[in-house]
Amino acid sequence: MRRVFAATVAGALFGAGLVVSGMSNPNKVLNFLDPLGPWDPSLLLVMAAAVAVSFIGFRLVWRQRRPWCEADFQLPTASRPDRRLLVGAALFGLGWGLVGYCPGPALTALVIAPRDALWFVGAMLVGMLLQRWQSTRG
Repeated sequence: MRRVFAATVAGALFGAGLVVSGMSNPNKVLNFLDPLGPWDPSLLLVMAAAVAVSFIGFRLVWRQRRPWCEADFQLPTASRPDRRLLVGAALFGLGWGLVGYCPGPALTALVIAPRDALWFVGAMLVGMLLQRWQSTRG
């Protein structure tokens, strides 16, 4: 129950942050990504705030002996990026740059402007299912 509560609070806080920062508006994101067009640098402040909060958060978390909702910390074991990571990052960036959505803001946008986000979320879910199917094939 503690995990569900923590995930709900974290998700609600994240979603609220996306809405307040404008990240759930694809036009704001696309304007940030277009320095030769109607460039909107305001998302630089969002990124700077995210880095600052993450920096403080990681410092606080690493002082703990173990996480609040798990037995111990789960850290990645890979030390170098592999092909799957690079392809996934490229597809993520391509999708974000083309339509102005990434998964978190797209889900948040379903509440605000469902018609605009529905196509993206549908395509994202199909892509996730295709990836899962492909990875189980060997």
